Amino acid sequence: MKKNYEPKPLFIERMKLLLKKDFEKYQETLKKLPVKSIRVNTLKISPEKLKKRLENKDWKIFQPWKNYPEVMIVEGKINNKNKVKDKKRSDKKVEGSVSNKSGLVEGGGDGGGLTNLEPGELGRALEHILGYYYIQELASMLPIIALNPKENEKILDLCAAPGSKTTQIAAKMKNSGLIIANEINLGRIKILASNLERCGVINTIITRKEGRALCNKLKQLNFRFDKILLDAPCSGEGTLRSTPATYSMWNFKTIKRLSRIQKQLFETAFEILEIGGEIVYSTCTHAPEENEEVIDYVFEKFKGKISIEQISLPIKCRQGITQWDNVNYNKEVKKACRIYPEDNNTEGFFIAKFKKLK
Repeated sequence: MKKNYEPKPLFIERMKLLLKKDFEKYQETLKKLPVKSIRVNTLKISPEKLKKRLENKDWKIFQPWKNYPEVMIVEGKINNKNKVKDKKRSDKKVEGSVSNKSGLVEGGGDGGGLTNLEPGELGRALEHILGYYYIQELASMLPIIALNPKENEKILDLCAAPGSKTTQIAAKMKNSGLIIANEINLGRIKILASNLERCGVINTIITRKEGRALCNKLKQLNFRFDKILLDAPCSGEGTLRSTPATYSMWNFKTIKRLSRIQKQLFETAFEILEIGGEIVYSTCTHAPEENEEVIDYVFEKFKGKISIEQISLPIKCRQGITQWDNVNYNKEVKKACRIYPEDNNTEGFFIAKFKKLK
């Protein structure tokens, strides 16, 4: 029997303060199952070829973001009797991006004649085993779109496991340059290594070290990176749709503890960034203590040495907030992107991009 988890009163109170009139819509969205999304591994196959292979399995595929054809939603399976009718409807549909009005990621058809994939079918498919695609939540793909990796760069993925973003970086770099993928937990390193191997990634070195210690060691060696991804460990408030157990694990003391760690990780990572280099800070939580407070802290810490960059993402973004719990943050935090489930039919995320000035 599926367990029903209840949100704690303090969590509800905080989300009401953040979302105000949108809180009820947020709650309704959390009750809905997340969409099944995948990212084409362009190191092994093109989006066009994979789409054709999956459609030959009677999977209905929708590409929600026009400029990122590697991002796909598997809407379900087409029943044979509806296959011809659905094909005609797809032929008439013009591929689009997220709705400009609502920001919601929606399928291309009306869903008629579709059945759900069997449990585990997405992971058992031959195309997945061969590394042709990675099962990845839509919002989870956005930090790398913001980072915009280029060929032959040196990139650090400081908290890399299980490898969704590392493999995404490698695909953008076309297996050139160098990625350092760091993870402290041995069990998670095994998963990371397995995913890198499955996806054919050959430009990556895996390190096992606490993030701050690794950055300090690299600083001693005078090793610098063109770009850094700090997808920081967080309280996971944005993952409630896929992981309802987060409700029971939620704890305000944990948020405060994680905020301290996130600030320290950013500090040490920034020290090994090349001048002119860029760092993307992301979390899958809504807590301002883990988001805007971290940005405000590093702005003060590296005053004159850091700028926050405007980012463009293919979904609806809300600005970072400038005040929380009677504390005012630097107004530059507005350039950050708050991603809410009710805005985009995704999980929740927070993304900010920085440049090292000197």
